Amino acid sequence: MSIMLARLSFLMLLSPFVVAEPVTQMIEGKGVSLYTVLYPKDNSETIILLHGGPGVPMGFHQVVEVLSKKYQIIVFDQRGTGRSPMTNIDYSMEAYVQDINSIADQYSLSNFHIFGHSWGGLYAQIYAEKFPENILSLFLSSPSSGTGEHWEQTEREVLEFNKSKATTWQWLMMGVNSLRGMLGSDNAYQTMFRQVIANYNKGLNVEASVGEDLTEQVRADPVNKTRKYILKYPLLNSPVSYRFPIVVQYGEDEKDIYAQSKQHIYKRFPDAKTSIIENSGHIAWLNNPRDFKDFLQSFYRINQVM
Repeated sequence: MSIMLARLSFLMLLSPFVVAEPVTQMIEGKGVSLYTVLYPKDNSETIILLHGGPGVPMGFHQVVEVLSKKYQIIVFDQRGTGRSPMTNIDYSMEAYVQDINSIADQYSLSNFHIFGHSWGGLYAQIYAEKFPENILSLFLSSPSSGTGEHWEQTEREVLEFNKSKATTWQWLMMGVNSLRGMLGSDNAYQTMFRQVIANYNKGLNVEASVGEDLTEQVRADPVNKTRKYILKYPLLNSPVSYRFPIVVQYGEDEKDIYAQSKQHIYKRFPDAKTSIIENSGHIAWLNNPRDFKDFLQSFYRINQVM
């Protein structure tokens, strides 16, 4: 009996750290049905995860595994991407912002944390300008630096990075698939982004399978049509000071895809906590999962419940 009780006690200690069974739901937004995955955790604060792209969904499996120890997690395919079909053709920043509010309304969230990666990090910043009162914290993981001319700068940096990592043939095929994607081919963009992800991780350790979960749900529409709205959107305010904590995290210089454009982020958030994850590039949780996990746990104070 004592052995059984000991085992039961051990399982009870482990149970809070088991990732909850995800619940999928289609949530109606402004002209879109948003494919949403909820990792429920009763009586806990919620973190909404924003994937990159635009138009490149991500499962965030490794991130969810860490964060769900303490928080309720929501992941969704952004408008027009993957399993989130559009009923109109609105890729404005105002529509993207409203999508987050539609999800918050569905789950009766008055406030929440946001974790944004790459374009998702810019998406998070745009939302924060509009609805700072809703946010508990911002985690900006290798975020794009801004709208308008700042977005153009990041595009140039990403282009140069990919060219430096690809062979001549790979670079040529990326150009061909980019052109086909601009003409509306989902498959062409899926093929191109598989090469993009390979470039991002070239020369780095990758301790998880990458590729298909990042690219199989890529859609041409959001890739092509979101860009023009980012370019015409006003430059984000700078500097700004919010009441909630902000962290800005990048990979190492010359391993991450962003270069000088990062300075726009640092100037915008002078009070933010900053971190460079060593031995990592654009997707730090794949390149250096141990250090990224430690940093993630530290920011979200997950160690306090372990």
